[in-house]
Amino acid sequence: MTTDSDIELSGPFQAKDSNGRTLDVKAIRIFDEGYGIIDVYVEFAARLDPGAYKDAVLVRQIIDRLRSVGYKGPDFGHSDPGLQESRLIVLEAPEEFAVFAKSRGWKNLAEDFDD
Repeated sequence: MTTDSDIELSGPFQAKDSNGRTLDVKAIRIFDEGYGIIDVYVEFAARLDPGAYKDAVLVRQIIDRLRSVGYKGPDFGHSDPGLQESRLIVLEAPEEFAVFAKSRGWKNLAEDFDD
C-alpha cells in the first residue's frame, strides 16, 4: 500500500489478537491529505483471519501503538467493511485525530473551503 502520498505513523511492531496469536504489523499509515475524516491503514505481514478488523483486542493494541507515538484522543473503530483486505485493516479516526495527523504532515483539504 506504500505510495508517495502516504504518511507513516508507525513502523513495524507486533500485536496480539483475541485468540492470543502474535501478528506482525508492517506499518500504520494515512494518506497525506483528505477531507476531514481520516482512514488509518494498518498493514500486516501475513493474511488475517476474516473479520479481524472487528477484533477488539487487536484494534485496542493498534490504538495503543498510535498513542505511544503521540496520538491523544478517543478510541476509534473500523472503517467501511468493504475497505478491509486480507492483509489490511482500515480504521476510521474520530475528528480529534486530525490534530495528531496534522502534526505528522496531513493536510485537511476541507480547510481550503472555510471562510
